[in-house]
Amino acid sequence: MNHVPEVLFVCVHNAGRSQMAAALLVHHARGRVRVRSAGSEPVAEVNPAVATVMSEIGLDVSRRVHRKLLTEDVAASDVVVTMGCGDACPIFPGKRYEDWALPDPAGKDPDEVRTIRDDIDRRVRQLLADLTD
Repeated sequence: MNHVPEVLFVCVHNAGRSQMAAALLVHHARGRVRVRSAGSEPVAEVNPAVATVMSEIGLDVSRRVHRKLLTEDVAASDVVVTMGCGDACPIFPGKRYEDWALPDPAGKDPDEVRTIRDDIDRRVRQLLADLTD
């Protein structure tokens, strides 16, 4: 039986970067990876500019559930990708951790958010290749 890798994306509010990354990995992986996202201080809704630029590529993140980062989420994951949440993420031996230095899309116009989305998409595709090759 093949192991299905589990990836957790974490940012502060779980309203921008982590939501984009999770949606993009779900889209590209087509079931080959389990994906979740969380925030160290989640907010109630997705950043509207993020929802707009994701809808441009056919991905609806506007109704995604925002989750508080739990120790159990990290423990269940094979790969934890942090994006600006500092030291909020617990560390477990044997997990793969990546910190993606990405600007926060909060307060940015759609052109700036598109650039962030495209950077995340490149990183997600590389991560998927690493996990499934």
